[in-house]
Amino acid sequence: MNLISKEFIRNIAPQLDLLNTLGGGMAQAQLRIDKREKGVIVRVALPSVEPENFHVLLNENELTVYAEFRHSPDDKLAAPLFSRILKLPAGLDVNRIDAVFEGAELLVRIPYAANSESREIDIKQR
Repeated sequence: MNLISKEFIRNIAPQLDLLNTLGGGMAQAQLRIDKREKGVIVRVALPSVEPENFHVLLNENELTVYAEFRHSPDDKLAAPLFSRILKLPAGLDVNRIDAVFEGAELLVRIPYAANSESREIDIKQR
């Protein structure tokens, strides 16, 4: 005899993950960095967290990606769900960073700088 249906379990699992996080547990975020031909993509997947709860900050060469939970948008108190600070290497164009929420993932796209190829410098004699 099946007392709990599979549909019920599928519907309740994201809420249990969020409640566990708010109760002192830890959200299981998945962070992956993909190197592409045109740049780098930082992918963050965090179950049951809405797109408006994600934040991306850039401070010089540090990229901070974090998510928080607020009971309502006007709440001053927020519960942290996830935070990661990434040091960005040279060769990335930090002025052209953008972020988009696609499917259930946050994508932070960082293109390579136009002049990021290495070249030999001629030495002049005086």
